[in-house]
Amino acid sequence: MPARLALLPEIEGPRASMQCQDNLLFMRDLPAESMKLIVTSPPYNIGKAYEKRKTLDTYLASQAQVISESVRLLHPRGSLCWQVGNHITPDGEVIPLDIMLYHLFKDHGLILRNRIVWHFEHGLHCSKRFSGRYETILWFTKGADYTFNLDGVRVPAKYPNKRHFKGPRVGELSGNPLGKNPSDVWIIPNVKSNHIEKTIHPCQFPVELIERLVLSMTDEGDNVFDPYVGVGSTVIAALKRGRTGYGCDIVQEYIDIAWERVRELRTGTLRTRPMGRPVYDPNLPIGGHGASDDFEPPASTSEFSRT
Repeated sequence: MPARLALLPEIEGPRASMQCQDNLLFMRDLPAESMKLIVTSPPYNIGKAYEKRKTLDTYLASQAQVISESVRLLHPRGSLCWQVGNHITPDGEVIPLDIMLYHLFKDHGLILRNRIVWHFEHGLHCSKRFSGRYETILWFTKGADYTFNLDGVRVPAKYPNKRHFKGPRVGELSGNPLGKNPSDVWIIPNVKSNHIEKTIHPCQFPVELIERLVLSMTDEGDNVFDPYVGVGSTVIAALKRGRTGYGCDIVQEYIDIAWERVRELRTGTLRTRPMGRPVYDPNLPIGGHGASDDFEPPASTSEFSRT
């Protein structure tokens, strides 16, 4: 079955295309320069259920193939975001994958715009080193002219009513009324056992992480692709924000779950953590959250088509 989206004129709004297929095969059936955002989290080569541990050189060679094909698919004004953590050798050495992968992107002439640090507060507790509580997102573009919508992802300012105290603008608000730049350190809970988005996938993207990338790096109607889509969080984020989502994975059970999540999104029953919600603080009433539930309805009520 071809991966290319079937255009159905009688259905308006965002669409999804996901298949259980090797990512290189899936990608080769897609048109060049057709994806405004390619975002993914590849296997870290640490022996998770969905991967087989390889030598580091073999792992990097396989990543080079996927990256090369991703560059072919990337729109001239598009963004490529590779979210990775650390590879841990059998003897416990930590190898930061973003450093190992960086040259594979630079070999294609891509420009690094940010090295975003994603900080979370839950994970394995280490006894012979400090426990890891962050991963990184390498954000690349093809050139100087790229889509970036900062206003769509601003966060509340620390001092929203701060005003100029001297000069020609004395008394006026000194900050942007829409909020501040979220910076390159993002504090977003990872998907662990008590997270409302948790499925069987052991390393699942939080939807709000991808939403921030979708809103800032694409426009409504653009295409978003994840070559290691897992249970479909990237596609969910794309559909929620009026974009078309593409993805593939080699585990059929993950793809089945991804489609079930799309169906739940369409019917308004999918539970996702709202974008920008404060991290739970047990020292505050209701953890610092409002009285409302974590449920957030889809941003668009349009129908989604499946291919």
